[in-house]
Amino acid sequence: MQIFPRTIGIDYSGAETANSSLKGLRVYIAVGDETPAEVLPPPSSKKYWTRRGIAEWLVERLAEDIPTVVGIDHGFSFPLCYFEVHGIEPDWPAFLEDFQRHWPTDADHTYVDFVRNGSVGNGAAREGSSRWRRLTEERSPGAKSVFHFDVQGSVAKSTHAGIPWLRFIRQTLGDRVHFWPFDGWEIPRGKSVVLEAYPKLWSAGFPAQDRTADQHDAYSIAAWLAQAGVDGRLMEALQPKLTASEVAVAQVEGWILGVPGEAPRRDKPLSRQPTRRAPRSDRKTTTPGYVNRNGQEVLRRTDIPGNDHNQVVYVMMCKTCGIRYGANGSDIWQRRCPACGGGNSGLGF
Repeated sequence: MQIFPRTIGIDYSGAETANSSLKGLRVYIAVGDETPAEVLPPPSSKKYWTRRGIAEWLVERLAEDIPTVVGIDHGFSFPLCYFEVHGIEPDWPAFLEDFQRHWPTDADHTYVDFVRNGSVGNGAAREGSSRWRRLTEERSPGAKSVFHFDVQGSVAKSTHAGIPWLRFIRQTLGDRVHFWPFDGWEIPRGKSVVLEAYPKLWSAGFPAQDRTADQHDAYSIAAWLAQAGVDGRLMEALQPKLTASEVAVAQVEGWILGVPGEAPRRDKPLSRQPTRRAPRSDRKTTTPGYVNRNGQEVLRRTDIPGNDHNQVVYVMMCKTCGIRYGANGSDIWQRRCPACGGGNSGLGF
């Protein structure tokens, strides 16, 4: 039995404005066991979908009493360090409001680049570094940072253009729709869900036939969701294997459906350099104010148990980007920033 009798796949585009007819915006829908079919925009002078048109169409579909899963190909949130650096409460609904105030890319006549260059909004007050990556992006080969603009395969523009429309859908429909995983990892029975999809994970498993790349991406999302809802893969993907601290991070940063929770294994060492030895105990690496060789400073000790033997969590701060994160006392000497230094994810504190 299918979990969701209807699945929708959307390949997104952050080009031009919210009212621009964009060839890169594609929508496919599958009902029951039918093959996904492309949904064309309502008849008008516009040949292709607009971002506003897709959002309004989704509101209509999700208001119907048909449990539906919608996969959209853009980032739904930002890395935790973005919240830290800009002093934003680690709460997704609060993030949506704050982001739209600074990046009003759902407004008429507004390009993402207009906000980037300061013509509209206040994007300069809410910028991020292309070195910042979400935990789910670290676990997904090939996934780029949501701040990595102006490169091939970039998801930055579509993310900055699409997030305000998630806010629009949420405001319009309220709790009729479950945004995964921000509203929880478990989806209430009978409720529709909107989630982040990455078609590269699935597109190679479906023949492209005569579809364009954009069409095939949207098709692949809808097709995989429909098949996975029957054979159990969807339920498994909705519960990635994460630690308690990673779950807390992912409910702020979001998660790409289908990305495994476990960190990828490294069968070979990254370097032939000898392993560095830990510093002597007289270095007092757990003392607040200590800065290791990678520019990571100890701020304070907590009473929270770490995940190493007999350790507690210490709050660290990167001297380069300002992110704060937790680490075992035994790890302080070698920690690298998880946001800009390629270090492991921090512990919760």
